Amino acid sequence: MSPGCSVTEQSLSDSLALLCSQGLGRLLGGWLLETLQMRLSSSVVPEFWSGLKQPENELEERGRAWVLLTAFRTLLGRLEPFLGALERLGTWQDEGRGSLCGPGSRGLQERAFTIIRALLLFSPFPVLQERVLEFYSRTFSVYMNQEGQAEDGAEVPDGPEGGVCRGCGVPTQQCWCQEALEQLQELSHILSKLQQLEWVSSEAVTSILHRLIEQRMEQHCRGEYERSFLLEFQEWLELVLGWLSKVFASKADGDGLVPAPGAPGVPGAPSMQAGQPASSVLKQWRCHMHQFFCRIYVNMRIEELFSIIRDFPESKAAIEDLKFCLERTNQRQQLLTSLKSAFESRLLHPGVHTSDILTVYISAIKALRELDPSMVILQVACQPIRKYLRTREDTVRQIVAGLTGDAEGCTDLASELSRGDPVTLEMQDSDEEGNDPEDWTPDPTDAVPDKMGSKRRSSDIISLLVSIYGSKDIFIDEYRAVLADRLLHQLNYNTAREIRNVELLKLRFGESHMHYCEVMLKDMADSRRINSNIREEESRLSEEEQPPLSLSSIILSSEFWPPLKEEKLELPPLVCQAMEAYTHRYEKLKAMRTLSWKPHLGSVTLDVELEDRTLTNLTVSPIHAAIILHFQEKNCWTLEEMSAKLGAPKELVHRKLALWQQHGVLREEAGGRYYVVETGSSKEKMERGVMLIDSDEERDSNTTTQSEQREEKLQV
Repeated sequence: MSPGCSVTEQSLSDSLALLCSQGLGRLLGGWLLETLQMRLSSSVVPEFWSGLKQPENELEERGRAWVLLTAFRTLLGRLEPFLGALERLGTWQDEGRGSLCGPGSRGLQERAFTIIRALLLFSPFPVLQERVLEFYSRTFSVYMNQEGQAEDGAEVPDGPEGGVCRGCGVPTQQCWCQEALEQLQELSHILSKLQQLEWVSSEAVTSILHRLIEQRMEQHCRGEYERSFLLEFQEWLELVLGWLSKVFASKADGDGLVPAPGAPGVPGAPSMQAGQPASSVLKQWRCHMHQFFCRIYVNMRIEELFSIIRDFPESKAAIEDLKFCLERTNQRQQLLTSLKSAFESRLLHPGVHTSDILTVYISAIKALRELDPSMVILQVACQPIRKYLRTREDTVRQIVAGLTGDAEGCTDLASELSRGDPVTLEMQDSDEEGNDPEDWTPDPTDAVPDKMGSKRRSSDIISLLVSIYGSKDIFIDEYRAVLADRLLHQLNYNTAREIRNVELLKLRFGESHMHYCEVMLKDMADSRRINSNIREEESRLSEEEQPPLSLSSIILSSEFWPPLKEEKLELPPLVCQAMEAYTHRYEKLKAMRTLSWKPHLGSVTLDVELEDRTLTNLTVSPIHAAIILHFQEKNCWTLEEMSAKLGAPKELVHRKLALWQQHGVLREEAGGRYYVVETGSSKEKMERGVMLIDSDEERDSNTTTQSEQREEKLQV
């Protein structure tokens, strides 16, 4: 059926008229399609597969590419007569020649291509996809090499020698790069003409793109959190799109050449230049590539999310990229499951210090509120951390230490406390519905249903830490104990730092809750003034009237301070006289008020003079001072005698005696008797000279813990 010959044209017209006169014209379409199907089954398809497989393992890559192209050339040659006949018949049907009726040219060709696809590709041999994948991979390397991307090892294999082409991977004199691109163009034309382009190419192209994106991410993004990769990958994907335009060249050209905008939704994405093909196929592949990129990127960052959170804010760029990609994929649940598992396996176990857990939790708050402003991911993923922290006895103390700047790790809490415009916890306890109803937005579907919505949406670090226990009273009580310890250990009445902390905490917890702390600070100021007045009065006395010891005190309003530890201790008469004189002068200053001393609390600065050495400016506890003062009365004491003299348990006295033994002042001999060491060797002097005077204890707290207070209440 050659339309170029007039005789053939006339012969066809006469044959058509004859068939139509016999009522057989309507059978022509079905007969042609059936003949096509029979020819395909009997000879065309077997010939195609036979040509594709021969020879099996004897050719190099260039030869296998030629075999692939030849097989499709032969296929097109066998099918062109049928396709031409169907096109001619369809044209006659469209024109209504000879009263013909039927689906027309487009309908007949669609049926023909469906038959071809069914018989050729319904159960294809693996060799087709192997050859297509190999050929497209090679053309991609060639294309990227020509576009100047050969220096990137993710796409193009490195040639160890200068004589190897970086595009086709063979010696330069045997380079077939241009031939490969020409073969790609011809193969695309053949497949497009047979309407099999997407059916043959899509699987191979998808596999190549997945592999290339994964390789590039592993090389460029893995373990790198401090810079963004979105724009860099967008530029690379646009280059890949140029290769895709060659793979789908015939389809793209069919839609014309028009300017195409940049990738939707990617800030700063480069736009396609005017004149590039912008077919619907290429637009779909552009979307597919961005989807590939986002999904693969999210998978990789989910694996690294614990490390990203730990390194925040240095890893902020990675969080921003992850947020962009996560919004375009349905992987929130995957992220939540993975992050919760990472927290439980890497953080929440006895081997991790509480301060380290808090540090990671604070970083998680900062990072996850950047990732998800709705705070749902933070609420769900960090639920195990909050639950675990409630089981740690020192959690509250570590948080308070972080707020006051005493903790080594949680430095963020102190800066969070002192930042401008703090969130007041009293405001958060108020009704959350006071906001404009127009600003309300529903929670995401993966939000945990509870009635703590306002606190979940709060991104304030201190608020979230306080909400672990659900009550701020626990933190205020703990801060009172910490404040009491710090004030009682100070020797110079300097409270500037504590005043600042209390003022900042008042902004968070409210003035009424911090009233007791304000009274404690006022006690320190009053004590300083009272001590100055008493010292001034003592300075005007004669030498005979001067007190035996110089005494300073911290005078506490007992109702406002946390409970102090109680220990029995009887001080030497010399000290008791000084305390009585101080009390008498205080009563003169404060009429109708007196002092109740806590003899076991405080500190004593003294010098110890021995026969061959003097230990100067030693700061010890009152019981240590009382022990060494009693050795002025006699040179030898037993443990029982010293315990009775001090009115303290033998175990406590034995532990306190160890300090003076460590410093070579006392020694224990047989029978449990302790003697003063008046002389010591030069070596002992040198070694003891570098020891800390308080090395026997770890500066115990002066206040009772909450658990100790509960135990006291339970005692009958």
